[in-house]
Amino acid sequence: MLAIEDLEVRYGGITALRRVSISAEAGETVLLVGANGAGKSSLINAVIGLVCTTSGIVRFAGRDVSALSCDERARAGIGYSPEGRRVFPTMSVEDNVLTGAYRLGAARQRQSWEWLVSVFPLLEERAKQPAGQLSGGQQQIVALARAMSSFPPLLLLDEPFLGLAPVWITRISEAVRHMQARGTTILMTEQMARPALKLAARGYVMRGGEVRRSGTVAEIQDLALSEEYL
Repeated sequence: MLAIEDLEVRYGGITALRRVSISAEAGETVLLVGANGAGKSSLINAVIGLVCTTSGIVRFAGRDVSALSCDERARAGIGYSPEGRRVFPTMSVEDNVLTGAYRLGAARQRQSWEWLVSVFPLLEERAKQPAGQLSGGQQQIVALARAMSSFPPLLLLDEPFLGLAPVWITRISEAVRHMQARGTTILMTEQMARPALKLAARGYVMRGGEVRRSGTVAEIQDLALSEEYL
């Protein structure tokens, strides 16, 4: 589903990613774990086309998408939930969520909304409330639902647990499992390795813009947990 080969990203004279290669098979959940500055968000931004790459290839569903714009990659089926929630604060919760499904017709948007409120009852309870009035955990639910609303075959989650209380981490984890049940491929970055390791099948431990270890959750767990505290 996703294959990244020898990817390099530079910001001026600083190398953020150095020859990074990762993959995620269809229906698989893969974790990128590492401390702040490890290169996780730079990798996600390169996949969605938000930053330019110096070299390397991004393949999605067998297609080289390296030259495509952000919008073209989204239309191809790459969903994205950014770090730090980034909801539209003055728009209602419902409108925030459905901006992620704007390419769908009205009937499919309604189906999407009905499924999402079954997963997140909060959405229906707060549907007409401005998203900026919600708590941080509630805003993260809205941001995740927005990314899920078009049912993308590939979903990128950048630090979904950042700054959240345990109750919201549990709810986000439940939502991820709903997407897994639908067969969605998920690539997740996370500094808080402990809850994320419970969701993934495989993972990559990053440090200094490089992949330091890869393997099954059991194989990377010790190093991933040590990175959590760096």
